[in-house]
Amino acid sequence: MVGRTGLRERGSPAEVFRPGLRPDPAAAAALAKGLYPAATLTETGDTVLDFALWPYEDELFVGAYDRALLLCDRRLFCLDDDARRIADTAAAALPGAGCGVLVLHNVVSGCWFRWYEAGELRRDVFVTAEDGVVVDQGARLPVERPFWDAIDAGAPDVPLPFDPEEFGLALAERYMFGRGIADRGGDGFLPLELPLRRFKHG
Repeated sequence: MVGRTGLRERGSPAEVFRPGLRPDPAAAAALAKGLYPAATLTETGDTVLDFALWPYEDELFVGAYDRALLLCDRRLFCLDDDARRIADTAAAALPGAGCGVLVLHNVVSGCWFRWYEAGELRRDVFVTAEDGVVVDQGARLPVERPFWDAIDAGAPDVPLPFDPEEFGLALAERYMFGRGIADRGGDGFLPLELPLRRFKHG
């Protein structure tokens, strides 16, 4: 999984990401063009989140729904100024919304997570298995607390005493989707089946 952004205007993530979500192709195109105003973007059809988790370098996936947005963009994987620009832009796309940005980096076994409220960055954390805690800014979110227990008790953070992927998926479940990304709920909804629009950079 490269990058995933979920936003909500009202209610819990599980109330926003729910069965029956219908994407808005025009809104998806507008967000894509807003992220890359100087690029030539070509719409290449529809897909689902399961396919979009590992975009190629020239791909961008956007899901725009009535109260939510979902974005998969390989540029988030770079963890640089452009990645932060993309995250900040997506976070501001729904005024008043909560937004989570998650990157699970398999090459360095790491997790980058940012949490926004009403467009304001509240939490920024980047951890890797080998380098430990690289960034730890803002108040920790409640679901993080069990992961930090050993470090807070004095254990070293190198190597990291918890699994970065488990850490990231716990944050995604609580703050982005309201359920595990691969968990089909009793309502039949599975986040991996969320529809998205596919774009290619020219």
